[in-house]
Amino acid sequence: MTQPALWLSSVFSWESLAPLIKSNVFLEIAIVFFAKFVMRLCTRIVAATSFKFATNSYPTPFRIGSSGNARLGGGIALVLTALATILWSAPKSACAASPQSTPINTLDSARQSRAQASTGGRNSSESPTSLDPLLAEASSLADQGMASEAERRVRQYLAMHPDSANAHFLLGHILFREIQAEARLESHLALQAQAPMSGVKVLGADSFDPKDRDEKAKASLAEFTAGAKYRVPTAADLKVVAFDYVLLGDYLDADKWLTKMLEWVPNDSDGWYQLGRTKYSENRFAEGISAFQQCLKLDPKNVKAEDNLGLSFAGLGRNDEAAAAYQKAIVWQAQSTLKNPGPYVDMGSLLIDENRPQDARTFLLQATEIAPRDSRAHELLGKAYARLEKLPKAQAELEKAIELSPQTPNLHCMLAPLYRKQGLDEKAKIEFDRCAAMAGSHSTPETPRP
Repeated sequence: MTQPALWLSSVFSWESLAPLIKSNVFLEIAIVFFAKFVMRLCTRIVAATSFKFATNSYPTPFRIGSSGNARLGGGIALVLTALATILWSAPKSACAASPQSTPINTLDSARQSRAQASTGGRNSSESPTSLDPLLAEASSLADQGMASEAERRVRQYLAMHPDSANAHFLLGHILFREIQAEARLESHLALQAQAPMSGVKVLGADSFDPKDRDEKAKASLAEFTAGAKYRVPTAADLKVVAFDYVLLGDYLDADKWLTKMLEWVPNDSDGWYQLGRTKYSENRFAEGISAFQQCLKLDPKNVKAEDNLGLSFAGLGRNDEAAAAYQKAIVWQAQSTLKNPGPYVDMGSLLIDENRPQDARTFLLQATEIAPRDSRAHELLGKAYARLEKLPKAQAELEKAIELSPQTPNLHCMLAPLYRKQGLDEKAKIEFDRCAAMAGSHSTPETPRP
């Protein structure tokens, strides 16, 4: 055997050919040769077909000439060659081919643009998780309930470091805590109108000027806005921003920022609970149901969430589902020493609406035992007694409700006709006058249904 033959036999032995045949390179070469073969074959077949169409004179949507034959054949070859190119350039693993996830926009684009413009596109080098020692001390003071002193120290720090995002955000949190010291957030998220949130006491409502509260909420928002010029806020920041809007009665913006916050931390059960309350306040009951159900997935047997789920069902007129939710919330806390009166009050309210005052009385008596200073529970119990024609008891419960919540116009409007029915005309006149005066300075009171 000649030297070239020996060389070829050694190179192309089965042992060396097997890996080559299995390789991508061999496949690509084969595809190219196959493409040339198909190009020639297609050229002949298409030419023959074109001729047959012409001779038989059938109408055709297009007519292929000789140049078309070449283009078609070349096109097929090009496609096959492209397959080889794709195979050659394809990533070797699925991970290499997967697209990068799109980053979440943490601020509205307009607000982000304004922030970048105002700082020359700078971002603060501060970490949201590590505070300057002075700010850490102020944060500790706020945690200990010394919000005013904490505020003073942060303002001193900002005088020296006006571009500190951490300081602005911390001050926003502290200002909100000062509001909480006077009145719980829940009292301002109370479910309103025909089915207000029960079991929620407005702490300090008479002593805390709503104008002061609003100004402090606006100041808190201003600090978050200032901080956002230098750094993107955290989910915890957005949560307080939403609460500030709740305090201002701006449920639309509260909804917006709670929703954004939950995009970042979808496992925040309290966030879902607060979003549900906000949705209810917007009369978006179906969305409220979804939010409360999500809260319950993350925090099973959350009595407040189940109670509010019932209120949302009631808002849609789904009373059977509402009653089932209230009952479930009552069962969940049966063994608790500290009970939430909400489910009892809301069940009582539902039963009164269904004209079942005797059944309502049972739940409302339990509510007043759990929370004797809950104005709503006494109001509804007074209503139930009035329906049962037990007027002295109805009078006593409504008087207690007024004692606890004297600025509620509807209570005076309900008590006046009760006095009149019992012949207490002078008292009836006083309450009618109070009802008219307060109704003039407040929203129209609910029509009394004693």
